[in-house]
Amino acid sequence: MTWWCTGIRWSGGGPAIGWYAQGRGERTSPLAYGRRLAFSACGERRCQGVWRAGKRTPCPTSATVPGRTGRAQCPECARLDRSFSVAADTRADDPRTYRVYLAWFGPGLVKVGITAEERGGVRLLEQGAVAWSWLGRGPLMAARRTEELLRAALGVPDRIAYARKRAVRTHPPPAAERAGEVAELHARAAGLGGWPESLERLGCEVVDHAEVFGLAGLPPAARVITAMVSGAAVDGTLAGAAGPDLHFADGLVVDTRLLAGWELAVPAGGTVAAAPSVEIPSGGAPAAEQDGLF
Repeated sequence: MTWWCTGIRWSGGGPAIGWYAQGRGERTSPLAYGRRLAFSACGERRCQGVWRAGKRTPCPTSATVPGRTGRAQCPECARLDRSFSVAADTRADDPRTYRVYLAWFGPGLVKVGITAEERGGVRLLEQGAVAWSWLGRGPLMAARRTEELLRAALGVPDRIAYARKRAVRTHPPPAAERAGEVAELHARAAGLGGWPESLERLGCEVVDHAEVFGLAGLPPAARVITAMVSGAAVDGTLAGAAGPDLHFADGLVVDTRLLAGWELAVPAGGTVAAAPSVEIPSGGAPAAEQDGLF
């Protein structure tokens, strides 16, 4: 029975690596900072199929997926996934309650977004938000209109590239300064007119993720994995994690979206090839935008 990696999984208790085996379902392996973490990729990277309503539908052809892409899906499964997606605006009739939030990633690096209320703050952990606060709650379309209003009025985006987040998270300002920037934007948002009547406004309660991400003493990000290839290995001390990224004590960053779809094993003895990586410029290298908002 092969267990395929599904990338990082976040909960209030911290990060874990997710796994899937057809016929066996899903499981996770919790991660601990300050401990050795070593793995190598085996065989070929396979499509993860489609995850919908808490259930995974396997790819009917178990198609192979390139090692450099951030989404472990073949084109057919990706199309099916987006055909019924709030993030892709193909599910406007979603009856669930949604929440609007402000997320802070670094000085001047703030975004507005929405997430299903049932997910709580997990989406903010997945995005790597260092500090954040709710703004309101209500039906999907009201949340969408509020998101667009605030994005235009406050001059903040709804998407931020992971490379920009990665470049600033290892040296954040003090917690009070982070909270102050979120609170100031929250107050500006609350003072705007034009909010949909069906959206309930929520007070500012800043949540800080510095501890759960292990940011205290996190080494500067020096190199980032660009792909996983069969036989390539990563071996080091896990220093912290944020969003999809694992930060190692030697400055290496592993984007776990690149691990999804691989069978991972403990590196064999002897010489193993390191996974391909590139240096991270001090300003942060360009990277693909995050995959959706939800």
